[in-house]
Amino acid sequence: MKKVFIIHGFEGSPNGGWRPWLMGELEKLDVYACALAMPSPENPICSEWVEEIFRHTERNKNDEIYLVGHSLGVPAILRYLESATAGINIAGAVLVSGPCEKIKDNKKIENFLEKPFDFKTIKSKAKKFTIIHGDNDPAVPFNHAEKLSDELNGKLVTISNGGHLNGGSGWYKLPECFESLRIMMSL
Repeated sequence: MKKVFIIHGFEGSPNGGWRPWLMGELEKLDVYACALAMPSPENPICSEWVEEIFRHTERNKNDEIYLVGHSLGVPAILRYLESATAGINIAGAVLVSGPCEKIKDNKKIENFLEKPFDFKTIKSKAKKFTIIHGDNDPAVPFNHAEKLSDELNGKLVTISNGGHLNGGSGWYKLPECFESLRIMMSL
């Protein structure tokens, strides 16, 4: 069975922004989708977020799993993939508006970005990557998307005037994310 786990960002929630819409669209295709409630979103601890992703993927390891992350959910997915065990089938990942190195002075998220990512290992743990980013994101500079695309051999989707692609930027639907998943799943 195809299953999608969606990881929200810093100070986010499972039902914010475009996540409910995406789950509804996937349900129409008979794809199970669940937005995870990440622990302590106001004071996130990377190891706790990775463990939460592990909890869901391990329980569903016989399924075809896709991960979708927004903002801080992106480095959480990358850290998860760095440490994922063999036997879990991560068929693809869609990374939306996510940082891949330290940005600004947000000390609360530094524990996700303290050390460089092991992109070689990450690429070996998921079959396909798509990176979606607004060209004018005020929170995460566009060059992060370019770096992720280069390092992961992922498709880069640029959204003109997309901002941070969150509810605060007016994004309650994200067709580019749905379409990316649909293509990955060959639906």
